[in-house]
Amino acid sequence: MHTIAVIGAGKIGEVLLSGLLKAGWQPDRLVATARRGERAELLRERYGIRVLSNEEACAEAEVLAIAVKPQDAAALMADLGQHIPREKLLISLCAGLPTSFFTKWLAEGTPIVRVMTNTPALVDEAMTAISAGPHATAAHLALAEELFSPLGRTIRVPESQQDAVTALSGSGPAYFYFLVEAMTDAGILLGLPRQVAHDLIVQTAIGSAIMLRDSGEHPVKLREAVTSPAGTTISAIRELENHGVRAALLSALEAARDRAKEIADQNL
Repeated sequence: MHTIAVIGAGKIGEVLLSGLLKAGWQPDRLVATARRGERAELLRERYGIRVLSNEEACAEAEVLAIAVKPQDAAALMADLGQHIPREKLLISLCAGLPTSFFTKWLAEGTPIVRVMTNTPALVDEAMTAISAGPHATAAHLALAEELFSPLGRTIRVPESQQDAVTALSGSGPAYFYFLVEAMTDAGILLGLPRQVAHDLIVQTAIGSAIMLRDSGEHPVKLREAVTSPAGTTISAIRELENHGVRAALLSALEAARDRAKEIADQNL
């Protein structure tokens, strides 16, 4: 079993550590780094793992999961890159940063895998997209899948599609929360108490998502099954179409994709 180092164990890094432990990884096969001493102590006490300096973690582990914020990645790699021999596997969780961002600090031939997960990893329901970067083999991708499958589902995509993934599933939870917020307000407008409206919408969202996942049906078919002639549902859908909700979603996700590209360009 490999030793994994999570470099920058913030929220997502901690979720990865927790998921690996629940999946049966031994604490002595996991190391982490943290900028603040109190954060390091919390990780030690909570998970029984070693929390080391970046250089020590790099020396200990065969796999380095870089989980810092994108704006902190350049400073990290400027210090750490020289300590990463080519036989290590680098896995980037840095949103918006292409694998080419890391190559200038790494020895020629160092394999890189790019990963985009999302916050439902906190409840083991993440959608994680995995892409091969320079020198990454099928074995490297399989290892990345092994590491992230405890957090939810994984899928392989070409790296050229990662900005679209960021827009769709990386930022996606926020869109659903926004929709739930708006529908809850609508429930209040219709006379329901806030908590009742919230509970109705959340459970409806959960049930609808499970039906989409498990039935294999196209969403149009599932929507049509709820849409009776001259009924309440078609009246609501007409208003959504009249207000351009579908077009707004297309524009919103395109804007998120474009912003992901801008972030990458700013860091290259």
